[in-house]
Amino acid sequence: MANTVTRVRQRPLDHDEMTAWRAYTETATDLTAALETALSGHGLTMGDYQVLVYLSEAREQAMRMCDLAERLQLSPSGLTRRLDGLVQSGLVERVPSDLDRRVMLAQLTTEGLAKLDTAYPDHLASVRRYVIDRLDRADVVALGRIFSTIRAELDARCPTARS
Repeated sequence: MANTVTRVRQRPLDHDEMTAWRAYTETATDLTAALETALSGHGLTMGDYQVLVYLSEAREQAMRMCDLAERLQLSPSGLTRRLDGLVQSGLVERVPSDLDRRVMLAQLTTEGLAKLDTAYPDHLASVRRYVIDRLDRADVVALGRIFSTIRAELDARCPTARS
């Protein structure tokens, strides 16, 4: 009964709001699948690719495991599962920190950087094909602004959503 009362008090979506929401929900899964397909030929998932990108951008191509987990919005056990395949494939290694032996780092290997370099053109082509090249410059700017606004709200209301 309380749920019914809560729903009644919420302002329903108007036509434009519903159109925008439905367009997002009906597209997000298919877009992710299309982007994943471009990486699958390289033996990578979007999650794997994201790990390789973050590590490639990090100083000495290594990050503390806890920092990488936060960037990827994964729990420590989720990061462990994500890294297991990359470590097994020789793309990432787990190494103790020189500064604090209690801290483990995820470090990109030479093979991992080579895999990222090989996968990048296909990933870029799919991002362009399915998103960027479908939009004019104003829409690209608006898309960046929209998702930055949503990200900021999520970070403010749900600080644990990223960890």
